[in-house]
Amino acid sequence: MPYDQSAMNELHWLIDMVQTIEVGLVVLDRDYNIQLWNGFMENHSGISPNSIKGKYLFDQFDYLPATWLKQKMESVFLLKNRAFISWEQRPYVFKFGNYRPITGRADFMYQNVTLLPLSSLTGQITHISMIIYDVTDVAINKLQLKAANERLEHLSQTDGLTQLHNRRHWQLCMQKEFDRHARYGEPTTLVMFDIDHFKRINDTYGHIAGDKVIQHVSHILRQSLRDTDCAGRYGGEEFSVVLSNTNAEAALHFADRLREKIEASELRFESAILKVTVSIGICGIDEHLSNSAQWLGQADSALYQAKQQGRNCCVIFEPGEAD
Repeated sequence: MPYDQSAMNELHWLIDMVQTIEVGLVVLDRDYNIQLWNGFMENHSGISPNSIKGKYLFDQFDYLPATWLKQKMESVFLLKNRAFISWEQRPYVFKFGNYRPITGRADFMYQNVTLLPLSSLTGQITHISMIIYDVTDVAINKLQLKAANERLEHLSQTDGLTQLHNRRHWQLCMQKEFDRHARYGEPTTLVMFDIDHFKRINDTYGHIAGDKVIQHVSHILRQSLRDTDCAGRYGGEEFSVVLSNTNAEAALHFADRLREKIEASELRFESAILKVTVSIGICGIDEHLSNSAQWLGQADSALYQAKQQGRNCCVIFEPGEAD
């Protein structure tokens, strides 16, 4: 085969490959005018190579992050090094629809993009190539795995009945607040409370009614919390709250409002109207506490005092109270 014919065949094959390969290929000149637009790009954009050739990229796609993308491209031109854009950094550069049946829930095509410097015969960087990879399958799988792990983590930290933190995770929150106070000295208060005469509810109406009461109280508690507060079901009918950046006096206002809301509320169970009250113990943190267990013990002592005083009340722990 003559040399010229062989070269022409190779060129034909290359052009065919460029047009049919399952990645996007775009070549831009130094002024970001489009010089090559392959079949992948045509298929996903609906724009033919002939109609877009020579056009300024950022005029054709006004949604492109022009400042950010130009900065990336300039570094390729100046440093003569390739650059990468991951879907995790930016989900897509070109807003193409997702047509893959497996990942049909994706609204768009997730993309990895490689920017390559292209040199002339003299070695000067005159053009830049954008290679666009469809990574929708990989991205969706990773996002689904991340979401599943987050759900599992949430379940591992949550009490199923109340949707509050479970005891183990709440104790971690309490320890973090204790350590934070040790470092920064910010006020923090523990609030412990339980439902008065809860056994009587179980004995009279059954355990299903008891569960409904626990859910009812936890719902009121959740509505009363700030984003920075950490509440948990400590066990049975007992609840616990860490109030960050809150001293004991301010915690008393929180506790009294919570107690009044619970006392004023009612729960219908079958044909019965159930009303409950709570007893609340409060303990602000101070420098005399040597560990979080001691802090918890003092809050529990205050709760015991509230019960001794007739229930349906709030008590702040005072040094000298019996543990």
